[in-house]
Amino acid sequence: MTGAASLAHGWRSAARTDTGKVRARNEDAFLDFPEQGLWVVADGMGGHHNGALASRLIVEQLAELPAGRLAERLVSLRRCLHDLNRKLGQALTVTADRPDPVIGSTVVALMIEGQRAACVWAGDSRCYLWRDSRLYQLSRDHSLLQQLIDEQNLSSHEAARHPAAHALTRAVGASEQLTLDILEFDVYPGDTLLLCSDGLYQSLSPDSMGAALNASSTGLALQRLFENAMDGPCRDNLSAVVIRR
Repeated sequence: MTGAASLAHGWRSAARTDTGKVRARNEDAFLDFPEQGLWVVADGMGGHHNGALASRLIVEQLAELPAGRLAERLVSLRRCLHDLNRKLGQALTVTADRPDPVIGSTVVALMIEGQRAACVWAGDSRCYLWRDSRLYQLSRDHSLLQQLIDEQNLSSHEAARHPAAHALTRAVGASEQLTLDILEFDVYPGDTLLLCSDGLYQSLSPDSMGAALNASSTGLALQRLFENAMDGPCRDNLSAVVIRR
């Protein structure tokens, strides 16, 4: 599924999701809403369609947020995600008789107003910035792998050997209390931003990602990201939103 490139308030964006080569269903969802300066990627988890339900609820609820100044919208977005965390937790209680009852989703959201942007996330879906031919990872994964790197001073290769390295330490619906990380920053003409699920970035090297984001349009950048990712094993769902001023 692909979202058409759009232009509003000087920002152009393009979005796409794909099941990949191995998974039977797609539990990712995205929101491409340049008219509101809002973009989201959510990567559901839980199987039995629960993951797809969780990610879809996130993008549907965030799409209904009222317009306003960035600070006001950030408050609304956080409140919406905390409400969804509680509702998904209640739904989990109802389905707790299942062998592995999980209804949750990662989320990474980007809001822009004028020269100011805010990224909000929980989980390991990411936000990247391509600026002046350099790639910056703006979000920091909420995963056991990242925790091992931070707390035990392990290299990424050493941490990846842990059998549960890619387990999430935060996600919407994963625990009673949701903690969101927020990064606010300035944006400039020529900046390109990427929101994506782990299925995409795990399939690409930073050099490959940067080369794709350097394309002449958001649509072409998105096409190259997916073509390069699909050249590999593509064991997970792929989702991305490319945003450029």
